[in-house]
Amino acid sequence: MAENPPNNRPDGSDDPDESGRQDPFAEMLSNLFGGQLPEGMDTSDLQRQLGAMGMPSDPAAMQAMMGQMQAMMGAMSSGDGSPVNWKLAQDSARQAAAGDDPSVTTARAAAIGDAGRLADMWLDQATTFDASPAGFSAYSRAQWVEKTLPRWKKLTEPVAVSVSQAISTAMRDQVPEEMKAMLGSAQGMFQNLGGAMFGLQLGTAVGGLAKDVLGSTDIGIPLTSEAPALVPANITAFGEGLDIPEQEVLLFAALRESAHARLFHRVPWLQSHVLGAIEDYARGIHIDMSRIEEAVRDIDPSNPESFQGAVTEGLFMPQRTPAQEAALAKLETALALIEGWVDEVVAEAAANLPSAAALRETVRRRRATGGPAEQAFASLVGLELRPRRLRDAAKLWSLLKDERGLEGRDAIWQHPDLMPGTEDLDDPEGFSARRALAEASDGELDAALNRLLDGGYDDPADPAAEDAAEGTSPDEPGDEDGTPDGSGDPR
Repeated sequence: MAENPPNNRPDGSDDPDESGRQDPFAEMLSNLFGGQLPEGMDTSDLQRQLGAMGMPSDPAAMQAMMGQMQAMMGAMSSGDGSPVNWKLAQDSARQAAAGDDPSVTTARAAAIGDAGRLADMWLDQATTFDASPAGFSAYSRAQWVEKTLPRWKKLTEPVAVSVSQAISTAMRDQVPEEMKAMLGSAQGMFQNLGGAMFGLQLGTAVGGLAKDVLGSTDIGIPLTSEAPALVPANITAFGEGLDIPEQEVLLFAALRESAHARLFHRVPWLQSHVLGAIEDYARGIHIDMSRIEEAVRDIDPSNPESFQGAVTEGLFMPQRTPAQEAALAKLETALALIEGWVDEVVAEAAANLPSAAALRETVRRRRATGGPAEQAFASLVGLELRPRRLRDAAKLWSLLKDERGLEGRDAIWQHPDLMPGTEDLDDPEGFSARRALAEASDGELDAALNRLLDGGYDDPADPAAEDAAEGTSPDEPGDEDGTPDGSGDPR
């Protein structure tokens, strides 16, 4: 005997018809809630709201979508309770870096090792900082992703958590009230979606950078713990169109990579100084919720591909707090000093390289403008890691080398309190005079404190101290008892 067809009641009610069957939509919801709808749930109104959102209200399509969403949530779940799906970030980064990604051959790795050793020999004459104890490595683009992802996680986590939580909130707020009740026990789904969306976008940006970077220090700080390292495929691509022999391009890239590695190896406080400024800035970031809500509205829940590209530009409020402005100034100054020092040291080390001047200018412009992948990353985390004042910093380091020699110039890195500031980038020629004045003032204060601690101001052999104690000046006339007329009367 054939089944009775479902009864879609024209009045929209959920009451069973004569055969005892509910309408299919109400029946589906009833099954979701263990056989009974929550009290007061209006399924007809819920159907209308789902239709307005562009979601299917047909029971079969709704069930199919829910099944697809459930499967997608299983794939996107971070599994470790983290608000950001780092596993998805890694997978999407590898996928974005895939394609034309040749493996590093033995011959290519040997060539990079040779270039690294020659670069270190040249740098020995341009800086007092010793070479990094770790030898050069050669990475494919996929290997670069694997090696650098832990550092990207540290760099982006403060922002990533805020963005994923904002996405989760926006998605939850846009769900109809009746739907919220239905999903009351599945609120973790929204967190998974927010974490997945940010992880997907971050991975795509990192994968794009993997096709562009020359090594592990292109953003000004080491991205791996195994520095120095180069990406041969990207060095080849960078040299195309420059009309410069590839061997010279490789050697120049090795010089820059090794100079960065030497600096961070010999200045242990520098890395935490830069990362601390990034974290200080990220803590003050405010999310533009209207942009998040707009992005969420554009998502088609039945099409997982619509999640790709949902979070792009414009996520962050343009206003910065005073704390953020201070952190940004600290970060930009540090990046400028790092890149300016590397720029100047490499220029001196590469003096005998025929194409050194052309390569130096090309790299300067490259760092100043950034590529599409770097811009995508900046829009994702709200921060551009660029040395905006590289040329000013390079000029400062050049002047210090002329005035103080290699040892005096490199000694500036001994302590963060000794580092030049924005005023010194504005006026490089006046740095030494300002520093001498500050050092002289500090020295006079130290001498006075030491004398006080040693009891020097109580020494009667000091005429100034004795006269000050008696209330007279050594130049004031008077007799032995200190009175002007010798009468002994202090009047």
